[in-house]
Amino acid sequence: MSELNSMNSMEPDSSETIQDIAMKLVTEQLKNESSLTTGPSERTIFVLGSKGAGKSTLINRFLDRDDITRPTLALEYSFGRRTATGQGAQKNICNVWELGSLVNSNQLIEVPLRSHGLATFAAVIVLDLSQPDRLWTDLQSILNGLKQAISKHCSTKEVAELQERMKQKVGIDHEDLNTLEILPFPVIIVGGKYDAFQNVDSEIKKHVCRCLRSIAHAIGAALIFYTSKNAALSKMMRDAMNHLGFGSPSSPFKTTAVDHNGPILIPFGGDSWEKIGVTPTNSERIGMNYSAQIPQVGTEKVAIPDDPAKDIGFKERAIDELRAQKDDELMILLRDTEIRMKFETVQ
Repeated sequence: MSELNSMNSMEPDSSETIQDIAMKLVTEQLKNESSLTTGPSERTIFVLGSKGAGKSTLINRFLDRDDITRPTLALEYSFGRRTATGQGAQKNICNVWELGSLVNSNQLIEVPLRSHGLATFAAVIVLDLSQPDRLWTDLQSILNGLKQAISKHCSTKEVAELQERMKQKVGIDHEDLNTLEILPFPVIIVGGKYDAFQNVDSEIKKHVCRCLRSIAHAIGAALIFYTSKNAALSKMMRDAMNHLGFGSPSSPFKTTAVDHNGPILIPFGGDSWEKIGVTPTNSERIGMNYSAQIPQVGTEKVAIPDDPAKDIGFKERAIDELRAQKDDELMILLRDTEIRMKFETVQ
């Protein structure tokens, strides 16, 4: 009898019109398609950091490109595309921005964030471990630039909501949560040129590792030491980039390593003030303590060519052809003007 009642409940209501039934079918279909769609269709990774620390190489490996790396002078954009598997799969796009220099970079730092917003934004900060005397100078410049861009282009409400999301990533029950100054988007701090860092004095290594662990913990970031010359570290870094850009793998950090004699690897929320061996602190004091141990030099100046348009790193066929056409038109105009002036002088 119950089966009969169940079958009767599936029969269409005689009072329903064809339009009503069609609307139900369309609504159900959209509901099913929505349930099959996982994650955002578009994400953004902003790669910035020390000059010559390997940012372009890291991006090329993430995007499976064999391009010859050249110095990045300003701000460069590229993207990756991946199609998810399964029924109703969609194409996921990862926007990748790279900042070439930290000199006078505040306005450039704003561009990726202003273009794509905070909701699907992530930052990869690449630092040169082989230059401990520049490490805090570069890191401070980056953090100040990011914080300035956030305050300028994001509402207080949006920032607060996204900080709550990041607290979930760090761990809502983390013992230090109330002492952290968490940024409203995922950040991975990358210690680049780890192969060169291995030869640095052991005492300096301790100071560098303590500083980077402290600042990563303070802002809710993950920390990875990396060199393209080590296959295991390269794979780990690529997994981390794929996690930020496409959400897969869901857990790119398979282990934790904190020994300063080896490559550091600490996932989001994987550290604590007690493990680092310091009292709860903020980024300003972290920088002051590190600079007292290892005096810092200023940000390195970047040589900008007189005409960047002639630099091979800025080659764009369509734009170059248009510029050449305009240059020719300008030369004709100048020549005509010069001839006319000579004629008027004779008159």
